[in-house]
Amino acid sequence: MALLLAAGDIRAGQSASGTARASGSGRQTETDEYTRYELLAPDSASFRIHYQVTATSAGAKYYYNPIRKGSLASDEAVYDAMSGAALPFEVVSGQEVRKDPLMAEVDAGANYIKVRLARPVPAEGQGRLIILKTYKDAKSYHRDGDAIVFSRPLGIRRNKVVLPVGYELAECNVASQILPEADGRTALSFMNGSAGERR
Repeated sequence: MALLLAAGDIRAGQSASGTARASGSGRQTETDEYTRYELLAPDSASFRIHYQVTATSAGAKYYYNPIRKGSLASDEAVYDAMSGAALPFEVVSGQEVRKDPLMAEVDAGANYIKVRLARPVPAEGQGRLIILKTYKDAKSYHRDGDAIVFSRPLGIRRNKVVLPVGYELAECNVASQILPEADGRTALSFMNGSAGERR
């Protein structure tokens, strides 16, 4: 058995069967965000992130995606959603990011994925991105006895969490759809009512 610990926690136990808008504020803006978390092997403390976002800052040539403090990022890739083409990117410091007028107020102590957009964002237009990365973060994802815990503040409104093979949901504190994946894994799909789209 597993108990819910805090807001944003998801606990799972092993199953019996086995193992926007255009920017006028001088800041980067985005809309229509969606995140899919695929929990990898429990002992890895790692999860794969599939993040979709629409950049809406008119004239922007770059989009900046923060790497959360405390997480070790790897296996990054970025794609233009319209064409499917891979987009060039680099990991840069917050101090470097602050040189962009749209990002002048960001945390200088954080790191960011700096993506060169396929085309500058047109006025009243947008650019849709797909950002992939793997995080290793034992504080967010870890074992607790025979259960696993995914405990992470989620700032995105639309989310899906996919459990590892052989695990089923024990408890969750947000109303969710429990759905089977094509490969037999269990997924939770939910709207995070406490999150707003960042402007």
